[in-house]
Amino acid sequence: MKSVLLDTNFILTCVKQKIDFFEEILLMGMQVIIPEQVINELKKIAESKQKAHNKEASVLALRLLGKNKFKKINLGKGHVDKLIIRFSKENPETIIATLDREIKRRIKTNKLIIQGKKKLEII
Repeated sequence: MKSVLLDTNFILTCVKQKIDFFEEILLMGMQVIIPEQVINELKKIAESKQKAHNKEASVLALRLLGKNKFKKINLGKGHVDKLIIRFSKENPETIIATLDREIKRRIKTNKLIIQGKKKLEII
């Protein structure tokens, strides 16, 4: 079974745009992987004094994670984006779900993006 690793920005954008990424990824026949570091970033945003929009989206995202099944992994210590890039090099069969320009530019594997504000697409 193919796997998709989700980054923080991807999850938050899906929540804001009301995209059920868990269902869509499962319909594609793939397993969801979320790094502990991404979950920690969501928790920090939810607890921070940041803009209400990101805070609300992260609280909702954490609720969604609690209601759905996914594989949780630990990428190690360091900056999350760099860890995701390293993971993609070590696991080229895993699709990376990201909207981050730098990550998209640096990884050579398939990427899962949001196309047209509502549809998930592998590029």
